[in-house]
Amino acid sequence: MTAIHTPFGPGTAAAVGTTGVGMTEGSVRTWLRLEGLAALGAGLVVFGVGGGDWLFLVPLLLLPDISALGYVAGPRVGAMTYNMVHNWAPGFVAFLIGVWLDSAAAMLAAGVLIAHVGMDRALGYGLKLPSAFGDTHLGRIGRSKG
Repeated sequence: MTAIHTPFGPGTAAAVGTTGVGMTEGSVRTWLRLEGLAALGAGLVVFGVGGGDWLFLVPLLLLPDISALGYVAGPRVGAMTYNMVHNWAPGFVAFLIGVWLDSAAAMLAAGVLIAHVGMDRALGYGLKLPSAFGDTHLGRIGRSKG
């Protein structure tokens, strides 16, 4: 086992449940994926209650992935642009704005953002690490998967 340093002191990869620095595995990964599934459901409810047109749901769910274009400038920039969109904050901020301003458009955006992040998490796609596109906080994805 490889010794790694965590915020809680030195440990081993097996002891802290990672496959690489910043990656989770085992039951923690399973819980994060289930949390994502629940968020996907919640985002779809917000989208539906907000009067979203189900015909446009799939294209709208894919729209946040435009943030991956940052990878054209390299993995560090790509991880930053991707992670700026693929976390819970944008969806929750849009939701709060939608409630505060009674804005259907903001509520629809919130539903799409929350559902998208939830969908990604449920499928095992996590926040990107700056090392490579396939390195996420939920483990490695794609061809780089070990």
